[in-house]
Amino acid sequence: MPRPRTHDDALRVRLLDRAGILLSAEGTGALSLRRLAADVGTSTTAVYSLFGGKPGLVKELFIEAFQRFGAHLLAVPRTDDPAEDLIQLGLAYRRSALADPHLYPVMFANIVPGFEPDEQVSREAMIALTPLIEVVQDGIKEGVFVEVPTNLVVMSCWGIAHGMVSLELNGYAPEELDVDAAYERALRANLTGWRTTI
Repeated sequence: MPRPRTHDDALRVRLLDRAGILLSAEGTGALSLRRLAADVGTSTTAVYSLFGGKPGLVKELFIEAFQRFGAHLLAVPRTDDPAEDLIQLGLAYRRSALADPHLYPVMFANIVPGFEPDEQVSREAMIALTPLIEVVQDGIKEGVFVEVPTNLVVMSCWGIAHGMVSLELNGYAPEELDVDAAYERALRANLTGWRTTI
């Protein structure tokens, strides 16, 4: 009978999730391999076996974060209405952030100072954002959105989503605010500015 694998993907994911929690809650000083291993109930040997060390762990954390984020956006079905597709991508953006709030700042809040994404990390980030870029390109091509550089619309939509999500995750949304409704309304208000017809 073969020996069971102890350093499996489930352990890998638990380590990455815990690393994200430590970084987002306490900063880079909290991320020691010894503490990480102890928190997850494994050994530093397992961490080294899975990631090769702390730099490899951080790189894998970025990759995991962008892959989960991208999965939410890629799951949004494309229709013949780029405007509504753009809204649905914005809603998926928030769902991703709320599903993995410990990974959101890894991607977008520079909580690992000095980290330079390599080609693989950059590729995963681009894959994650591709649905947004493609919907905007299609909307411009089809005359649904005004004819401006794609990146201008993409950054505007991303900025609205990021700003609203960041406020929510950091506890700055007023208690009486219906965040679901406010978030979607902000997305739709932004969209209105990019449509050729209102």
